Amino acid sequence: MKNILLPTDFSENAWNAISYALQLFQNELCTFYVLNIYTPTIYNVEYILSNPVAYELMDIASKISTKGLDKITQRIEKEFKNPKHIISQISSFNTLVGEIEALHKGHVMDLIVMGTKGATGAKKVLFGSNTVHVLNGANYPVLAVPENFNFEKPHDVLFPSDYNITFRESKLKPILDIAKQHHSRVNILHVFYGEALTQKQERNRKKLETYFKDTAYIFHRVKNKNIPEAISEFQFKTRVNLLVMINNKHSFFENLFFKNKINQIGFHLNIPILVIPSE
Repeated sequence: MKNILLPTDFSENAWNAISYALQLFQNELCTFYVLNIYTPTIYNVEYILSNPVAYELMDIASKISTKGLDKITQRIEKEFKNPKHIISQISSFNTLVGEIEALHKGHVMDLIVMGTKGATGAKKVLFGSNTVHVLNGANYPVLAVPENFNFEKPHDVLFPSDYNITFRESKLKPILDIAKQHHSRVNILHVFYGEALTQKQERNRKKLETYFKDTAYIFHRVKNKNIPEAISEFQFKTRVNLLVMINNKHSFFENLFFKNKINQIGFHLNIPILVIPSE
């Protein structure tokens, strides 16, 4: 059984991600943990304990959180009643990253599914700061769903790789599971400058062939283009509807998404992205 975390701030953006997750895993046994974080404006613990007014504010915030989670659960049961799914609730006085770290220590989750915020003045999606922090720090795979993206079965999955990391089947399992459930084709995209692969890259590429042997897959090569441009062009030409990347420190993924000038990259996503930590 999969354990999937669904953070929500009760916005339609968050609901859209919940809806996507429920449909993506509709044929699998899953426990979904719907998580709401509440952090009142006054959050100094010593101050709250010594001040009745502050304590009352925290109590009100807690009740609002619990009530909101009840509504979400009712909506799930009404719109997606599925005997294979168990819905649980987590209401926590914490930060999102802090709560995810605590859940990781308890070995609670297999996957996090969350919505992304739309970029101001843009129809496509740019990662919001919350999503970036989770993507960069989470020890779980994270599936980020663009605002207003209507669920589509992931018939074509795009998996860019520079072949510079040693692949393990356990890390590729989220891709393999989705591909198996939805009969997806995995497009493995290598973007490069220069000519031949190194011996290490060639070994890693052959490992991918072994891991994907029971899955439809195609290798693609794009030469002398920057990675954002190559990914963007490929996703439109091939009509892929899921992007999967491994977040390897000091890799092209880190350089692509986590530099300070993210808004200047000009790389927008209008499809969900699954980010898998390398460690």
